[in-house]
Amino acid sequence: MKQLAEFCSSLKTDFIPKQRNPSMPVRCWSEKDVLEGNIVDAYVIIFRTEGCSWALQSGCTMCGYFNDSRWDTVSDEHLLTQFGKAMEGYHHEPLVKIFTSGSFLDDNEIPSSVQQQILQRLFETASKVSVESRPEFVTSTKLSVIKKIAGNKTFEVGIGLETANDELRECAINKGFTFADYKKAATLLHKHGFLCKTYVLIKPPFLTEKEAINDCMETVKKISSYTDTISFNPTNVQRRTLVEYLWKRKQYRPVWLWSVIDILTKSAQITKARIKCDVAGGGSIRGAHNCKTCDRNILDHIAVFSLSNDLKEFADIDCSCKQIWLDHLNIEDLGFGSLITMGE
Repeated sequence: MKQLAEFCSSLKTDFIPKQRNPSMPVRCWSEKDVLEGNIVDAYVIIFRTEGCSWALQSGCTMCGYFNDSRWDTVSDEHLLTQFGKAMEGYHHEPLVKIFTSGSFLDDNEIPSSVQQQILQRLFETASKVSVESRPEFVTSTKLSVIKKIAGNKTFEVGIGLETANDELRECAINKGFTFADYKKAATLLHKHGFLCKTYVLIKPPFLTEKEAINDCMETVKKISSYTDTISFNPTNVQRRTLVEYLWKRKQYRPVWLWSVIDILTKSAQITKARIKCDVAGGGSIRGAHNCKTCDRNILDHIAVFSLSNDLKEFADIDCSCKQIWLDHLNIEDLGFGSLITMGE
């Protein structure tokens, strides 16, 4: 949809990237994750790159990660120096997760030789390395090279499909690829013995709460045979995005945490894929939230569920605001869009 792409691009026209050190990664830390059914320590590295190639063209309606990008050349030497700095905090965690502002497998963002050097070093000690990529960069040639490096160890690629609905992905998210592109990439990953993680967006712009829940459920059904892990990402309001544009005008409310629980519960009952959920900005007005009373407790339970996939985590959660959420679902169609409630 040309108009949507142009609008997303226009939100960046006066954007001036902050001067950031190209030799330092954005951030590194250790956290808990799951490896072969066991909870283990995982090391996370976020590289500072030139930026996502799609964001540089127009970008997705909800993604503001370009705000941390250089929007200027980051050399091979800079990237390898970032990696060296990151490895100073690495304590042989068996799982390493790599993030950039876009795609690790995009040679324009992370040159192929740098990708290989990073993976070669990590697979010396790590049992699993997880990266992210748009599907167009997942090629047989690329995966064959990585297979020689990874050997019998585990390599995972996370793909931001967001939704299995092509019309919604084009007209509400401006993702720039199709469900067929995703299926091709996922099939290639499995052909090479790698894992596929699929990111599903909860509540893109222009959807009601109920529509967002239904879209997630339809997406889970359609991707279950293609993915090993489903990672739900509730939309949060990031700077210089169409979502923020709508939010500032009271035309978008981040998803309720009750809806997130509903989606996770239903998904666990219809797919064999592992389920997780990262609630960025949870509990704030820019992130998924209920009322201020129950947010922290629910976020803690979602975090535990993401490791255990045990639905008992949600069995005894309750709050008076749950009825408000239910009322919201019942009447929102009459409002022709996202209802702004509870003072927002």
